[in-house]
Amino acid sequence: MIIGSHISIAKGYPKAAKDALSIGANTFQFFTRNPRGGKARKLDPIEIDKLRLHVENGDLVNLLAHAPYTMNLASKNESTLEFGRMILKEDIKRLSMLPCNLYVFHPGSHTGQGIDEGINKIVDALNAILTGDEELSILLETMSGKGTEIGSTFEELKMIIDGVNFSDRLGVCLDTCHLYSAGYDIVNNLEGVLTKFDKKIGLNKIKAIHLNNSKTDFNSHKDRHDKIKEGTIDIKLFENIINIESFKNVPFILETPNELEGYTAEIKMLRSLSDS
Repeated sequence: MIIGSHISIAKGYPKAAKDALSIGANTFQFFTRNPRGGKARKLDPIEIDKLRLHVENGDLVNLLAHAPYTMNLASKNESTLEFGRMILKEDIKRLSMLPCNLYVFHPGSHTGQGIDEGINKIVDALNAILTGDEELSILLETMSGKGTEIGSTFEELKMIIDGVNFSDRLGVCLDTCHLYSAGYDIVNNLEGVLTKFDKKIGLNKIKAIHLNNSKTDFNSHKDRHDKIKEGTIDIKLFENIINIESFKNVPFILETPNELEGYTAEIKMLRSLSDS
């Protein structure tokens, strides 16, 4: 099983790798830049080489970079839209220098202009930036549907993917909290939800999975993560999803409200439930 958590890179990539390995992880997720702003940490070739050694040695695989929350490719505000496009273009370039092959972002919020127009803007941004030569997969995250968020339904994700010229570069990151909050009953009907996803988009498009419990009830359309053994999602869901054969090489990332000690306990617990 490939499993890790979100790790801070504030003290550098080698420290992040060390932290990931210390909690029993063999992957990790990191923000490409300030998640509430836009400033990116300067890339240090020495740090990158040290991180690359961990990947080449097989200690870490399928690292996942996360775009900042300020990147909104669906905004009706032109300056916000341009800011988001700048982030996407820069992040793709920066990640080409790192041993990281996955990049996830929240599709965006239409901010009142309507879902269709928001999706059109996301598609336009991706078509303006993607060349087809990218070596990483760019993942749309499934969302809870709060406010004017786009991406809380498989239909919306499919519309984005179908509209992008180089759609082979796109994938999806499932988020268990978001799916549950969006009204997909993964607790009682995981197989049915995945069958629906397969028919709409294709299971082969699932490149990463965020493992999070939810503080709120089913179909709440709220985004409030909880620890794996707490919240409203039964622990059996996590056992079921990590043992699906088609997810054998998909990284599972914990975004639960924890410090390293808490992630250590959750990873240990999930590994005990895994068949692999």
